[in-house]
Amino acid sequence: MNDENERVMLKESGRPNLNMEPYAKERIVMTIKDELKGKNIVVPDNPVSNFLFNNTRSGLIWLVVRLYLGYAWLNAGWHKVTSDAWVGSNAGAGLQGFVQGAIGKAESGKDVTGWYASFLENAVLPNAKLFSHIVAFGELLVGLGLVLGLLTGIAAFFGAFMNASFLFAGTLSTNPLLFILATWIVLAWKVSGWYGLDRWALPLLGTPWNFRNRRSAAERSVDG
Repeated sequence: MNDENERVMLKESGRPNLNMEPYAKERIVMTIKDELKGKNIVVPDNPVSNFLFNNTRSGLIWLVVRLYLGYAWLNAGWHKVTSDAWVGSNAGAGLQGFVQGAIGKAESGKDVTGWYASFLENAVLPNAKLFSHIVAFGELLVGLGLVLGLLTGIAAFFGAFMNASFLFAGTLSTNPLLFILATWIVLAWKVSGWYGLDRWALPLLGTPWNFRNRRSAAERSVDG
């Protein structure tokens, strides 16, 4: 076995582990062939990550973050869906002004990259009315999802996507902060909606708290 065909992991533990003796050092050598056969090494989360992203007790923290983000998106979306310049008789006018401003920044060499300016000019601007509706109702739906805690991870993902789009267009404002918070919620998708509708919606979808499987496993253990 040579160095190119092996992977070595040194694992040190400062506390007892089910698979290791206390205060032991374990050297695991695994080849690529072993991995292709289905063998793998599972690296556990550290206690902080495990609490924030897997423990329902952290749901109260994410509730505060969700409500802040949700209000920001609801407020922005509501102003757009009630504006003629976005979804009314003059739909697309508001977005056209935004896009033309971004293209102007690119032409002056400020903040907006050339490839994104080309996308805005050739794809978004000719279809301003369609994209205007997508942005307006997208912001509203993201806000509702975050406030209600319904499909929270998906709502946060699309919120972060829109934040990134605005940043690419040279709009700073609160977008960096909202983007960071949204990405954290995406990472915590299993528990960020615990104090919301996800507590019931996600089990119905089969993830991550599949109570039916847990009940079946419990019944099998009792029968055994």
